[in-house]
Amino acid sequence: MSAAAEILVPGKAGEGEALVLMAPISFWGGVDPKTGRIADVRHPQHGETISGRVLFLPGTIGSSSASAVLMELVHNGRAPAALVLHEPDAILLLGLIVAREMGWETPMAVRLGRDLFEAYRGRTVEVAGDGALTVAA
Repeated sequence: MSAAAEILVPGKAGEGEALVLMAPISFWGGVDPKTGRIADVRHPQHGETISGRVLFLPGTIGSSSASAVLMELVHNGRAPAALVLHEPDAILLLGLIVAREMGWETPMAVRLGRDLFEAYRGRTVEVAGDGALTVAA
């Protein structure tokens, strides 16, 4: 299975188990930048780790600090392998852009229709440098 996604922020191609979030998340207070775990006790996937996984985001709950949390995740080696967004989130993506400007290796962020997210749930997904998403063999 394969899909072509639009590259929102270029970065390192990645591979990991897909984590398809069931609800939008706030990175500020919702994700622990030291561990990469979902810290928001109200989130249905509380306790799941986003680190090293291909993170499918149905949306984000706004905070201008989301970019700082994503930068911390990158700096701490706890970032997702790639981010797949339904809609671009300029504040969140700014964290990747600034991290890249700092010389840190950043994951790629791509845009994909939300209707395709479920096909990847629980599977190992590769996100190639051209934005193609494929299920790993």
